[in-house]
Amino acid sequence: MYGAPHSPGTAAMTHDGIGTIETGRWPARRTAVMDWLVNGTHDERFLDRLFLELCRRLEGADVPLLRAVVILQIDNPQWSGVRAMWRRGAAAVEARMSGFDARLGASYLVSPTHDIHEGMAEVRARLWDSDPAGDPYPLYAELRADGVTDYVAWPLLFTQGRRNVVTFATDRLGGFSDDDIGLLADLVPVLAAVADVRVKNRLARTLLDTYVGPHAGEAILNGATRRGTGFTVEAAIVVVDLRGFTAISDLWPRDDVIALLNDYFDALSEPIERHGGEILKFMGDGLLAIFPDDAQAAIGAVADIRTAMAALNAGRVADGRDALGYGVGVNYGDVMYGNIGSRTRLDFTVIGPAVNVASRLEALTKEVGVPALFSGAFVERTRCGAALRRLGSYPLRGVGQPLDVYTFADGEA
Repeated sequence: MYGAPHSPGTAAMTHDGIGTIETGRWPARRTAVMDWLVNGTHDERFLDRLFLELCRRLEGADVPLLRAVVILQIDNPQWSGVRAMWRRGAAAVEARMSGFDARLGASYLVSPTHDIHEGMAEVRARLWDSDPAGDPYPLYAELRADGVTDYVAWPLLFTQGRRNVVTFATDRLGGFSDDDIGLLADLVPVLAAVADVRVKNRLARTLLDTYVGPHAGEAILNGATRRGTGFTVEAAIVVVDLRGFTAISDLWPRDDVIALLNDYFDALSEPIERHGGEILKFMGDGLLAIFPDDAQAAIGAVADIRTAMAALNAGRVADGRDALGYGVGVNYGDVMYGNIGSRTRLDFTVIGPAVNVASRLEALTKEVGVPALFSGAFVERTRCGAALRRLGSYPLRGVGQPLDVYTFADGEA
């Protein structure tokens, strides 16, 4: 049969055979697993490792778990959720990401997860003594095939009204005992609290990585939040700009402009990140990136940008659209890396003459008719002259002396 729902951690609830918990009394029974979850998890940053240890401790407390699953809604540019599953004997939790269309499929719409998201307090299935013909969810056939005899799912109630899900399953003949269900139900509110903290910590890191980059995000999380604070680093600086964007944005529909920019920035960003660079900001139709750890990697990134842009433009031309022009300026030098802005709005970025030179080189690409230019300072620092050829010395606006300027030796656009 399927059990009647109850809500873990509420002021009054009944577990069959345990008796009614007096109003306001929680947990029903103090356990070593509960003590650990409340007092022993402060130093564990990662929810998957915490969940793994929780399942191992439940095994040690003779709770006959076969598998346990946490299903979380997350805020991520690429994913809408994550499903983390532990199985008996596993050395790690298996995580699987879900895309933004996951909630449109039948596997979600007819599932315990959907019903708990919609407000159900519990889903319980004693599969060992129920008729498969009466199964309300297709999931139960999968559970039966896995040897599951008893299954329970509860909401993990996070702040801001977000409902996530935890499930437990056993293969023991006769299913979970009343004591097992009571122990698990008592743990759920604490698990929700510790999971909420870690999900929000992960969210903060994800958002910082997304909007300011991993190096800047790490610095901010470590306390670099005061205006005017920062440090000096030596780095290769890369500035990229799209040609003719003003005309495109004036003439094209908004959605087409956004789609173009996304394709364009994918072609730029993936090579930069693959070669260890960090994108500090997107500036309309341009970007600013640095390579603080390996300046020489910048030349490989720019070479791959050429390849990616050539592929993008080939597809555009095949579709009857114009190819996109662009310019890249690369310099090397000291930059100030830190917080700049007003008292209430800060930007964690780089400034300095070396950044200005990279920007001037990008502008110079239009005059000399090549897509990428490198400064003499970059070539001297990285010793990559064999891959480049010198174009000559050029005066740059705001720079005292003409600078040696290089481009790719193969001369490809």
